[in-house]
Amino acid sequence: MNAEYRKEQRRVDHVLEEINGEIEKLKEETSRRKQEVIHTRKHFWDEVKVNTDSFDDYLETIIGLRQEALALSSSQSSHRHASKRLATLERMKRIPYFGRIDFTEDGNESKEKVYIGVSSLTDESGEHFLIYDWRAPISSVYYDDQPGPAAYETPGGVIKGELNGKWQYLIREGVLESLFDTSLTIGDEILQQVLGRGKDQKMHSIVATIQQDQNRIIRHDQGKLLIVHGAAGSGKTSAALQRIAYLLYKYRDRIDADQIVLFSPNSLFSRYVSNVLPELGEENMQQVTFQEYLDHRLGDSFAVEDAYNQLEFVLGGQGEPFYAERLSAIRSKASVAFIQSVLAYRRTLDTDGMTFKDIIFRGEPVVTAGEIRDRFYQTALDLKFSNRLEALQEWILKKLKEVMRRERRKPWVQDAMEMLSEHAYHNARTHLALKKGYEREAVGDYEVEPDQLARLIVQQKMKPVRNVVREFGFIDFVAIYKGLFDALDQTHWKGIGALTAKAIDDGYLYHEDATPFLFLKELILGFQINSSVRHLVIDEAQDYSPFQFEFLKRMFPAARMTVLGDFNQAIFSHASGQADFRTLTGLYGEGETDTISLKRSYRSTKPIIEFTRTLIPDGEDIIPFDRSGETPSLDRVSDLAGLHLAVRSKIEHYREAGHESIAIICKTAKESAEAFSALSQFGDVTLLTKGTLEHDKGVVIVPAYLSKGIEFDAVIIYDASEDCYGTEDVRRLFYTACTRAMHELQVYTMGEPSPFMKKAMIEGLIMTGDSVG
Repeated sequence: MNAEYRKEQRRVDHVLEEINGEIEKLKEETSRRKQEVIHTRKHFWDEVKVNTDSFDDYLETIIGLRQEALALSSSQSSHRHASKRLATLERMKRIPYFGRIDFTEDGNESKEKVYIGVSSLTDESGEHFLIYDWRAPISSVYYDDQPGPAAYETPGGVIKGELNGKWQYLIREGVLESLFDTSLTIGDEILQQVLGRGKDQKMHSIVATIQQDQNRIIRHDQGKLLIVHGAAGSGKTSAALQRIAYLLYKYRDRIDADQIVLFSPNSLFSRYVSNVLPELGEENMQQVTFQEYLDHRLGDSFAVEDAYNQLEFVLGGQGEPFYAERLSAIRSKASVAFIQSVLAYRRTLDTDGMTFKDIIFRGEPVVTAGEIRDRFYQTALDLKFSNRLEALQEWILKKLKEVMRRERRKPWVQDAMEMLSEHAYHNARTHLALKKGYEREAVGDYEVEPDQLARLIVQQKMKPVRNVVREFGFIDFVAIYKGLFDALDQTHWKGIGALTAKAIDDGYLYHEDATPFLFLKELILGFQINSSVRHLVIDEAQDYSPFQFEFLKRMFPAARMTVLGDFNQAIFSHASGQADFRTLTGLYGEGETDTISLKRSYRSTKPIIEFTRTLIPDGEDIIPFDRSGETPSLDRVSDLAGLHLAVRSKIEHYREAGHESIAIICKTAKESAEAFSALSQFGDVTLLTKGTLEHDKGVVIVPAYLSKGIEFDAVIIYDASEDCYGTEDVRRLFYTACTRAMHELQVYTMGEPSPFMKKAMIEGLIMTGDSVG
């Protein structure tokens, strides 16, 4: 070890001493804070004198309660912050820092050595930084600049100076293993080591290897919408998660993790990325899938089809009745033109077309749909549409009061009174007595009058009807949505409307109808907005329709949006009808949208990327990271038995090579289930489905569309034949499946191989072996 290494190791040792010292102090503090919280909770009421004899006594009681609640809240907050810092320091013990810049600020003669890690650390005096947080303003120089003139922005203005050098450290468990001069690029050597390691089942922080384009994403701070288009494996999702950490750091006095929402493609992906923010010492943001939101809003009324069931139908339902009509419906309902049609249709409802339901009480209509319609179109025409509906709601509730008054005199009420059990009568008397101001002890002295009891019985019977009215259940949203297709001029909408109506009448809402249906309902009632959410991150955004983006914009009006996607992985492109994100540029006003492209791919070895980029148009734009590896292999098999023997042999080969995560990727869920049934007899294999939340290391079988966003040490493409991947509409699905491989890729085909591999086969970018099995 040379003198420079020894000097740097001594600094590592010193920093670890400081970290351990702070850890010991925090352990004592967290223990003390925890005891404070326990004590305050236990003796909360002992400290408060409850007295309500007079207004002054009551006020004193309220003030006492408030003071105790504030003390408890302060203790809990202090304990939470101390525990959070303690967890961060425990992580820093393993890797205290990963980078350094030598920077001379203009006007200073001496250069400052700035060490960069996942969190800041000062010496015992608190005056000198031993480590700067990677999100600190000066740290941007490490990611963005080359030696020479450099600058960074601070809240107080731009700081200019000279970047004298840039270094990267590899520290493990307190030992300095490597030290690199990275003056031109950040960390190719360390990035090689990181990417060359085996894959576990969680995504991790990339702060030590953030590239310049990724740093632009992380620190981007202009406008309402940031669109990130990146190749498979370019680090889109990783950069977005570091971006969330950066926002929580920069705006820590204005935003917290609960005010950031990540829309994930599926639950498996949500668990996959759940590790990143805690690694950086931050709480996880909220995570949800768009389907979960649809189910939450519509699941009580319909069986709502999800995107994956829709895709299964598109990929494997060619023999189903009305297949062509359904495909046409999927494309049409996802178009920008359809959203304009829905907006126009809603405007026509101002003067005609609203459909209502009878208000039924005891099996009879007490307010008819016709009466409601006449009232709506004859009164309050000067109000906003949603306010007109609120006025209509109040009118119906008044009508129900009249109904209740009439019903009290009817024989069924007298019968109900006579049929009351002793227990029910006691409850009714208690309710009426308390309402009259009786003390609970004196309830037995209260004499129930027959009129009061009759009124109570009718009120209870009418309560479910009134609740329906309060929830606008008198509006026939299904009939209104069906009417949309009658209002459209083109002939093909009539067939689509009939197909839609049949499914809805059966209680089933197609995936392509779910968002338009909810969108129209919100346009009618007024959007249920969430103003507390400040930032949305939408991953796999190429699979969202214009409806979904417009819906999210309206639902979260105060939120900025980061949108991540790859057009080449648009496996729902037949549904979205979008070739790119051009429709998004008009989502917000001029100057509010910025786009960043990531063309370099880091996930896979160079031979795998050189193969996969031949599978798609314009694939030559994708730049492979220079990491060596085995050339992908293509082997033909004669039948399923031969395929399963070949796959089994390849799995054993990959295990012997040390690969811990191996994926067998099939086209559909149906094919995955069949493969699992055949291969599970050979050993420990896990089948991943849309309901899978997480999986352990080992061999998994997964449909191609569920593998999006996830990566594996080695990938086996189950059947890449022309019969399976031979048409243009599945080209991107095939590309997506192949780009999941980090280190090795094996492709099998029963029969002629997919035409998308023809170019790679001619150029020798995939090794073609003899038939096997």
